[in-house]
Amino acid sequence: MSRDLVLATMVLVLCGAGAWLASWIPAASDAGARREVSGRRLAARAWRRVWLPLLPAAIALATMLGWALQEPGVTDERLLPTAVFVVIPIGLVWLRCAVRACVAMRSPREMPPLATVGLWRPRVVVAEDLPGALDPAALGAALAHERVHVRHRDPLRIWLAQIATDLQWPSPWARRRFAHWLTCLELARDEEARLGGASGEDLAAAVVSVARIAWRPRAAAIAGLTGAETSLASRVHRLLAPVPPDRGRRSGPLLLGALAVLGSSVAIGVAYGDYVLRAMPFIGA
Repeated sequence: MSRDLVLATMVLVLCGAGAWLASWIPAASDAGARREVSGRRLAARAWRRVWLPLLPAAIALATMLGWALQEPGVTDERLLPTAVFVVIPIGLVWLRCAVRACVAMRSPREMPPLATVGLWRPRVVVAEDLPGALDPAALGAALAHERVHVRHRDPLRIWLAQIATDLQWPSPWARRRFAHWLTCLELARDEEARLGGASGEDLAAAVVSVARIAWRPRAAAIAGLTGAETSLASRVHRLLAPVPPDRGRRSGPLLLGALAVLGSSVAIGVAYGDYVLRAMPFIGA
């Protein structure tokens, strides 16, 4: 049987199952974090939590790639007919993820009053009537917030995080991690805008004014001023308080650890990949 067909099936099954099972592990929340905790730290922590459930899928992928490196083009392992009962459900989840990712790439017909759009070339979009609804100082603070979104390419990051979340469908914990990260993302961009010279009071006034404008959110990769559903009062209190220092941990050691685990998985796949495949109930020798 073709090695590539067996590899594609195993990647679909093991990666899909690994991500789905890990997604149901409840994650700690920073919802009750003190206002002295930096929003940048909360956003970095929430970002890692969005992606952590995909680590088992990455390990499975690395193991299967290791197996493919030493396996000839025609493999002794063959797929049994029972494989279809495992492949179809996971394949439908991945198909749903692909469709939603394509939909999110399109700009919605109805845009929020102020937002950052564009996956590859982010830009700030302002509604025609918004300058009349905000005083110049508040509008300047709001634009400073959106320019931070542009600098970090947040529409692309939101799109990627949505893909990671959809791969874990229908886990409610995955959706909560995604929503929590979107909330923390706005807190982080508020702080960066203020550190760049924007006034917290003016930004708070802009957030409240824009939140009063009716807009129905769509499934699109955009970063709006009001962000996801969040506690407006808590955000305003943060904006009126001094910017807390960012005492976040560096992600370098975590990244190096993850790369070491993936490298070890490739080596295991090279040495023991055949045993892993033959342990699957839908693989015959």
